[in-house]
Amino acid sequence: MVALLGLLAVAGFQNRDKLGGLLNGLGNQPADPANPGRATGGLGDILGGLGGALGGASAGGVLSGGLGDLVDRFRQTGRGAQADSWIVPGQENAPVQSTDLEETLGEDTITELTQKTGLSRAELLDRLTKTLPQAINHLTPEGRLPTEAEAQRLAG
Repeated sequence: MVALLGLLAVAGFQNRDKLGGLLNGLGNQPADPANPGRATGGLGDILGGLGGALGGASAGGVLSGGLGDLVDRFRQTGRGAQADSWIVPGQENAPVQSTDLEETLGEDTITELTQKTGLSRAELLDRLTKTLPQAINHLTPEGRLPTEAEAQRLAG
């Protein structure tokens, strides 16, 4: 989930074609000899090691797992109808406010995202409020969370 949110905050959904390319590169970057757990180049450098922390995770796994975790968090905090509006075809996407994200994601996740993306807290939340509903809507064209294989195709 953190990887997905970091990608959306840094790349933005407006650059979704580039986002697919970045996702396909996750876990496929060469290891940094000085830090074997960290990938070099590409997304690993853009997100300050977030890509390297994913190891061999596939784009499909990042998307399907991240989406599932994120929607679960919205449901657990009483915002299930809001998240469902982004998934259900034909339904208008409910907006998300910074306060919704703060309460849903929690302080630890927001702190981790600001550290790994290099964005300020305000910029991170602003970008996510603008990109999250549309991105989830796009990534759930069948009106449900995609399987890992389906998510892999969406990322490509």
